[in-house]
Amino acid sequence: MKKRGFIFSLLLMTVSCVFLYSEVPSIPSFRWAVVHDPSVVKVGDTFYVFGSHLQVAKSKDLMYWEQVNTGVYRGNPIVPNIFEDLKEAVSWARADSIWAPHVIQLPDGKFHMYYCASTFGSSRSAIGVAVSDNIEGPYKHRAIIVKSGQIFSTDGPSEDGTPYDPRKHPNAIDPHTFYDKEGRLWMVYGSYFGGIYILELDPVTGLPLPDQGYGKRLAGGNHAAMEGPFILYSPDTGYYYLFLSFGGLDYRGGYNIRVARSEKPDGPYYDPEGKPMTECQGGRNVIANYGAKLVGNFTLDEDESRLSLSAFGYVSPGHNSAYYDPKTGKYFIFFHTRFPGRGESYQLRVHQLFLNEDGWFVMAPFPYAGEENKEVQVEEVVGEYLLINHGKEITSEIKRPKRIFLSKDGSVTGAHTGKWEKKGRYVTVELDGQVYKGVVLKQWHYSESRWVVVFSALSQKGVSVWGIKAE
Repeated sequence: MKKRGFIFSLLLMTVSCVFLYSEVPSIPSFRWAVVHDPSVVKVGDTFYVFGSHLQVAKSKDLMYWEQVNTGVYRGNPIVPNIFEDLKEAVSWARADSIWAPHVIQLPDGKFHMYYCASTFGSSRSAIGVAVSDNIEGPYKHRAIIVKSGQIFSTDGPSEDGTPYDPRKHPNAIDPHTFYDKEGRLWMVYGSYFGGIYILELDPVTGLPLPDQGYGKRLAGGNHAAMEGPFILYSPDTGYYYLFLSFGGLDYRGGYNIRVARSEKPDGPYYDPEGKPMTECQGGRNVIANYGAKLVGNFTLDEDESRLSLSAFGYVSPGHNSAYYDPKTGKYFIFFHTRFPGRGESYQLRVHQLFLNEDGWFVMAPFPYAGEENKEVQVEEVVGEYLLINHGKEITSEIKRPKRIFLSKDGSVTGAHTGKWEKKGRYVTVELDGQVYKGVVLKQWHYSESRWVVVFSALSQKGVSVWGIKAE
């Protein structure tokens, strides 16, 4: 009897241990790919990102990535020979590579890659479409759909019939093609020069509908420093969200991701203050006042005297794409980023996006690790945090954290003072008189390998703040 009772007790303990273990979040495993300007497409259960220079990677869980292709070289699987297969576009742009492609599967079942050929800093560019039966290629050129940088005396007029003017006409690069909620097909594109434009495409053929010229301007112009447009529709809010990257892409350029929204795919788009993005023109100090800035340069290293290479942080994060998963209701943002103290080296990153109470996106501070937006109890939220304020500037400065304390009585003390309140998964934090609305959740601390409470919130002025609970 004693032996039988001992075995039964041991069995109970084992079951209890299994139950308790299942309550503990799993430890995520990461492997990142090298993809610049990543544009996402999902095929079956696999996510693909296509980037500049035909860098391509794939993943099933958004954490562990397999590099499919590393660049433009003769015999690569995506486009084996761009100088022959994409000769029309490459020769027009006098280019030696392919920039920022986007892949979409059209009703014919084929994969259509909207790509651009250009020389860095030049407005002489072309957006073409290449087609493949397989997501991983090879892709064959079908047509050029828009050109820019025409020299009137030799090339004739621009797409709208007038001489090309780089202050008002777009640069034909950075395409993103998407279906709206009504089933209409659009392509948003542009970088610097005349701004961000949108064209309507035939939803079956994927080619532009006639008599649109360059299409409709959504933002920018007069050489405003913005590029990499991407539009995502949210069924939760009914808005279309226009993501843009402001600044320069190198590690000194202050690249940062911003978002505006509209009730229609072709605009007008407005920022959180209600300012129309069509007015976002001019120098960096002017355009910095527009859009909701989701992320810029930052480090979690508090030491002003040095820069820790092991501390979590990004430099010039940008040129993003975004994805909504109808099965889980989750939103994701894909972008490349450089890192503090590491020069021009870059990698892909994926973070989860959340909608705040006002229907604006906020970005989770750490890379996606399978986390769920489950309610965190007040007792767990209370404590000391490292606070990153992303500001609105376009700057090479790397923002460092300040310490604040969220008290149980709802007060905020430390480097900033104010108050905070949690409503379910939502959190409102007032810091020095500015109100930020967002979400609170648990995330995997990427550089310290532990689960922590974090919050991400946005002000009406379009400023993002992140809080990472300190040990």
